[in-house]
Amino acid sequence: MSETVVTTVSGGWAVLAGVILCGLALFAVALDGVLSSPARGGGRGGPTPLARAARLLRQRRRTTVAADTLLWRIGGAGMLVGAFLMIAVIPLGRWTLADLDVGVVWFNAVDVMVWALVWLAGWGANSIHGLVGGYRFLAHGLAYELPLMFALVAPAIAAGSLAVGDVAAAQDGVWFVVWMPVAFLVFLIGVTGFSVWGPFAPALSADIVGGVTAELSGVDRLVLQAGRYLFLTAGAAFSVPLFLGGGAGPVLPDWAWVLVKTALVLTVLVWARRKLPLLRPDRFMEIGWTVLLPAVVAQDLLVSLVVVWKG
Repeated sequence: MSETVVTTVSGGWAVLAGVILCGLALFAVALDGVLSSPARGGGRGGPTPLARAARLLRQRRRTTVAADTLLWRIGGAGMLVGAFLMIAVIPLGRWTLADLDVGVVWFNAVDVMVWALVWLAGWGANSIHGLVGGYRFLAHGLAYELPLMFALVAPAIAAGSLAVGDVAAAQDGVWFVVWMPVAFLVFLIGVTGFSVWGPFAPALSADIVGGVTAELSGVDRLVLQAGRYLFLTAGAAFSVPLFLGGGAGPVLPDWAWVLVKTALVLTVLVWARRKLPLLRPDRFMEIGWTVLLPAVVAQDLLVSLVVVWKG
């Protein structure tokens, strides 16, 4: 393992980290808009992302009878907070906001928090469509969360540490994605899951009038949608130190490589949204428990055997 020092910066740098996260999320929004345009065969098109955001900001907040307004607002705003909590442990090259000894566990704890946030967004509106959407998301969560946990275990075993900086430093010469492809794939599936993205968006689908977003309008709808993009971006960024060697790369400085790799992973995730169909929770639960979970456990076993063999 190479000795790479990770420097913890002061809290003031959190503003820059937030700007970078938002910038990458805007890249994802723009790319999603391009891929959905008629010229790309993505449908009938529509307003640009910025135009949609401006329209939502002008809308009045919708109210429903006997809504639990506090929980409703917490569900949406919590998505923004959760994404920023995730990036706190992601090193940007040699710098990080929080060099936690249990950074991998921190990431997993925040992604589990999404279960409550999405469900609250559906519950708080006191709407049958929102509630059905919330329960759909919980069903998906039961299927992807355990495989995701085991996917996070694989690089931690190989590095002998739960600190994100140590995991990145352990990939000296060979990135973990090369010999942990199953864990990497399951991790990306988990990222799309807790971002309520692509195949895991039945909680927002048209057959239940938008599900958890059915009663959301104005700034509330904008906040929830922004939270989804921010979580997708944070998950893509976390894959870089976990599987893609962190800031390792030629010519460019290490922090630049982190951004480039994050943008590439984010591009794949946004592209996949247009190529993969929605997955019914009951069908994906069967896939998650009978295919993904045994496969990623076998991956962990292989990594453990390699670590023991190396001594």
